[in-house]
Amino acid sequence: MLVSEPLIANCELPVAPMPHIHEIVTFPGSGGQLSGTLQVPEEHPKGGVVLAHCFTCSRSLKVTRNLATGIEDGGYAVLRFDFTGLGESEGEFAETNVTTNVSDIEAAASYLEARQLRPCALVGHSLGGAATLLAAANTPSARAVVAVAAPFSPDHVRHLFAEDDVEQALAAGRATVRIAGRPFQISAQFLRDLERHCSPERIRQLGRPLLVVHGTRDATVEIEEGERIFAAAQQPRWFAAIPNADHLFGQQRHAEQAAAIIVSFLDTVL
Repeated sequence: MLVSEPLIANCELPVAPMPHIHEIVTFPGSGGQLSGTLQVPEEHPKGGVVLAHCFTCSRSLKVTRNLATGIEDGGYAVLRFDFTGLGESEGEFAETNVTTNVSDIEAAASYLEARQLRPCALVGHSLGGAATLLAAANTPSARAVVAVAAPFSPDHVRHLFAEDDVEQALAAGRATVRIAGRPFQISAQFLRDLERHCSPERIRQLGRPLLVVHGTRDATVEIEEGERIFAAAQQPRWFAAIPNADHLFGQQRHAEQAAAIIVSFLDTVL
């Protein structure tokens, strides 16, 4: 069930499995060629979905793969791709920011359109969700938007960095930080770019159906962030809270439930 007010999602929607046809693809992005996996159901797809991953992640992350598989099983073609400087995509991560992420999402949507898989929805997880909310304005062919475990504003990502690292990056131009045990370089331009984006206004002006999906035990991006996105949006809007799900939907059933809710939303609004 989908409603236009907050709900607690406590049941799994049935999704009929279909054969998987996966293709490794490349297309121009903000800093070189982007690498992606295009998943197309064997039967004629209902539409195309761009799936954007979380900050410093890749399209191979378990939650991204699980969401893509569930949406594909629901009858939609899915393009999950690596942002510039991550995974198998070209470019240098230290030179990227929210603006380049937004451009990469727009490029992915254009690629689907060129493949005659008209993008009917943009789906983003975590910071990818925040970037998706921003990218929608320049993607008129996207008729729906889904924000999964997304922060209300991209600036939320700053809490991942120690204050000393932020000061070093601003003073020296770059600083090395560790995220999930891996080293990444953040730059002063990345930090300054975070402040450029006014998410509340973009959310209010989406002009298309929005679904917010969030786990109740998300300790990385608290569920209140999703509630703020929902509150800022105009109708039609939906909110689905998944009990006990964490930020990465680590339990398989939580990822499957999230994907089923997304498919139900797309079937409803499209």
